[in-house]
Amino acid sequence: MGISRILIANRGEIALRIHRAAHEMGIETVAVHSTADADAMHVRLADHAVCIGPPAASESYLNHAAIISAAEITGADAIHPGYGFLSENAKFADIVEAHDIAWIGPKPEHIRTMGDKVQAKKTAGALGLPLVPGSDGAVSDFDEMKRVAKEIGYPVLAKAAAGGGGRGMKVIPSEDQLESLVKQAMNEAKSAFGDDTMYLEKYLGNPRHIEFQVFGDGRGNAIHLGERDCSLQRRHQKVFEEAPSPVITHEDRMRMGGIVADAMAAMEYRGAGTIEFLWENGEFYFIEMNTRLQVEHPVTEAITGLDLVREQIRIADGKDLSVKQEDIEFKGHAIECRINAEDPFTFAPSPGKIDYYHQAGGMHVRVDSGLYAGYTIPPYYDSMIAKLIVYGRTREGCLMRLRRALEEMVISGVKTSIPLHQELLKQPDVISGDYTIKWLEEWLAEREAGTE
Repeated sequence: MGISRILIANRGEIALRIHRAAHEMGIETVAVHSTADADAMHVRLADHAVCIGPPAASESYLNHAAIISAAEITGADAIHPGYGFLSENAKFADIVEAHDIAWIGPKPEHIRTMGDKVQAKKTAGALGLPLVPGSDGAVSDFDEMKRVAKEIGYPVLAKAAAGGGGRGMKVIPSEDQLESLVKQAMNEAKSAFGDDTMYLEKYLGNPRHIEFQVFGDGRGNAIHLGERDCSLQRRHQKVFEEAPSPVITHEDRMRMGGIVADAMAAMEYRGAGTIEFLWENGEFYFIEMNTRLQVEHPVTEAITGLDLVREQIRIADGKDLSVKQEDIEFKGHAIECRINAEDPFTFAPSPGKIDYYHQAGGMHVRVDSGLYAGYTIPPYYDSMIAKLIVYGRTREGCLMRLRRALEEMVISGVKTSIPLHQELLKQPDVISGDYTIKWLEEWLAEREAGTE
């Protein structure tokens, strides 16, 4: 019979993205929503809609029982979690499968393994992925930390095993500061994640963030869809992403792509995943794996012509990958700008009512957004309200098209990050592709200080 009705356990642009892919496959959709999202576009367009709770995500989008109940009362035979919320929650994936509902995501054990940073690093190393030199798992003894740090060389990075978003991380420049800085990181980790387990790794001075998109069928077949460069970040949050990376050669792309695809095949990985690396001086270093669809997946779709959400649904339905590695062609260049409802330079959130909305258009311009005139952006969730994705035959042509598209895009009633992207496209380093994960924060600091 196959999947016939998908419950979308998410909101905003990604919920709409999943709905569209499902409808193009002849599959019905169920939107779940909080009371704050009753007027959201994905709720309006879905075949069925169920209110699952009040605005707080903990009582709605993170409420396991409410989501499973919604699936059962609507007869949904699959659940797609999108990204964020429950997308990397192995316990929820277990519950979904225990109810004989297809989980459109990886096997729960892989979510569990790759979600634990220490376990993920061990697994990646065993699968042949290049690692940042560091401790062999968690370290709790300060003498042991000093020994490991001396071995890999200062500066080192203390990281929380359960961490994310930059919390529970400290750069340690020298041995005399190790104990006090590790204690700070442990306290941060304990309060943020309830777990102060730490590990150490070599601190890379000025790397780029390069990630590879992978897909597996869960039966030992896997492919890669090339890399994305997500180095323009602020507080570990991506702002601007492009594919392919301006610095990766075709030979390195195919070599590293082959390594990650072989690793996923060996794991018998199922569905979409992203292997994230730091890249410095021509070397790749594994940092983590995201066992879900990424926000920036459209740039990969643009250069490969493959619909990643459709592929996720096919695989969850037990079908084979729709393409083989030799079928994948990387053509042209794509860039995504994340557009947030916030002050473009102070980053203060700016929720509120949209007075007027005009979406950029034209050849090779895509906007993923649930916005419409009269819609009120709620203050309870992530500030991202749209993604502008532009494709060109060359990187230069892509940048020109992006400038034009940003000029056309009008969102009034709230502040947005569109002016930030327009400023970025004037910077010589962005134009040339010569930037690292530190570039954006340094540029913003200089701009604020008036020294830019």
